[in-house]
Amino acid sequence: MEPVAGDTDRMETDRLLLRRFSGEDAEALLAFLGDPEVNEFLPMFSLRDAAEAERYLRYIGDWVRQGGLYYAVCLKGRPEPVGCVHVSGDDSRDLGYALGRAFWNRGICTEACRAVIARLKRTGAPYVTATHDVNNPRSGAVMRAVGMTYRYSYEELWQPKNRPVTFRMYQLDLNGRENETYRKYWDRHPVHFVENP
Repeated sequence: MEPVAGDTDRMETDRLLLRRFSGEDAEALLAFLGDPEVNEFLPMFSLRDAAEAERYLRYIGDWVRQGGLYYAVCLKGRPEPVGCVHVSGDDSRDLGYALGRAFWNRGICTEACRAVIARLKRTGAPYVTATHDVNNPRSGAVMRAVGMTYRYSYEELWQPKNRPVTFRMYQLDLNGRENETYRKYWDRHPVHFVENP
């Protein structure tokens, strides 16, 4: 679904308000990014305290200044974020998301990601990618729900958690060119393959 209203700082969908993070969001950020279960498949360690949440807010500011998109996901009528969705500013245009456990299995991530992808498409971006750990199939379900298709898998010694992970790479072409797969992960990691569906 396309966002019903929006600009670069705020977007609305049927149920959600996506907005920039502010300094007042540290407590809410700590609530979901400090949860080890939410954090299990994220490329960071769980936030431990308010000071780490404040540092992470500064990291988000840097992310946006470097050309990325990073939105707080709020339920309409509730000002505090319950999750986040972001796209990197580099050539991968990597989509990522996290959501507080109390809000899982309601289609919230899918709705938020669709809005951000629609925003990205309006910028003229040719594609968006996303990866998920093979042990996190729910993340892959979100990728498929927003129209992304599986392209390949690769193995990586994942940092900063320093553990071996097999990732599945998905892509959504925004310019109609379905044959241009983003290959940097394939080229960077010697163990790569295409899984049978």
